[in-house]
Amino acid sequence: MLYIRTTFPCLTKAGDRMSTHEITDFSRDVLERSRTIPVLVDFWAEWCAPCRTLGPILERVVEHLAGRVVLAKVDTDRNPELSMQYGIRGIPAVKLFVDGVVKDEFTGALPEERVTRWLEHALPNKMQKELDRAAGLLAVGDHDEAEEIARSVLARDPANTHAAVIAAQAVVWKDAAQAAGLVATLEADSEHFPLVEAIRTVAHVEAVAADPARLASAACKEVYLAAARALAARDFRKAVELFINVLRSDRRYDDEGARKACIAIFRLLGDEHDVTREHRRDFSSALNS
Repeated sequence: MLYIRTTFPCLTKAGDRMSTHEITDFSRDVLERSRTIPVLVDFWAEWCAPCRTLGPILERVVEHLAGRVVLAKVDTDRNPELSMQYGIRGIPAVKLFVDGVVKDEFTGALPEERVTRWLEHALPNKMQKELDRAAGLLAVGDHDEAEEIARSVLARDPANTHAAVIAAQAVVWKDAAQAAGLVATLEADSEHFPLVEAIRTVAHVEAVAADPARLASAACKEVYLAAARALAARDFRKAVELFINVLRSDRRYDDEGARKACIAIFRLLGDEHDVTREHRRDFSSALNS
């Protein structure tokens, strides 16, 4: 027997509570419904002690996320065909259905805070579609519209690190210092940190180009400065070629600045950019020489 608990309140004598009603068609009430709102399915059994522990936790978490997800419970003893279909080998097993398919899942009784974090991460984010579009615009060179979308998301969600990174990527070739400011709070544990490092590297190189006194004296200083100025002028090909020359003569100069600059340029331009494709092999060769 299947039951689904919705997050839409109904008025009862006890006050406003989540409504519960029986469902008899998994395809209709879970798969099809998940195309409108995500459905969290708890595969459980009456005899399972961890299931009895997890059940109330799921109900509280779903109630807290009212309107974003509904909860369905499947008794595995009474529905062995569903258990087999979805590969249930241990219970409790929890699966999140979105657009008719399993988007994420876990097995076992987790603490409430871990369930909350997992579900908030797994649930579709309306703003994520906007950011996916912005990332697509970046890929085809439409930086202005990508920036507009990313800043719109940031206005609604200032803590959205993905939006901050996209906005920074969109402006890095216009104003590297501004781009670095957009991602100033991101640390090494961020999934976007490689791009953050690239943006910060470009900002550093531009600062050096504007103030050569920041660089230590060395035989390669003038070549390094020429590379920095080429990057500031957005002559990526010349910048990479000169940085590779520095890399071959003094890899450690400016805290391995030539190596970091080449990586930053490749990462921000993308793997398919002509400069990346033409110079990655020379860069690798210089690193290993």
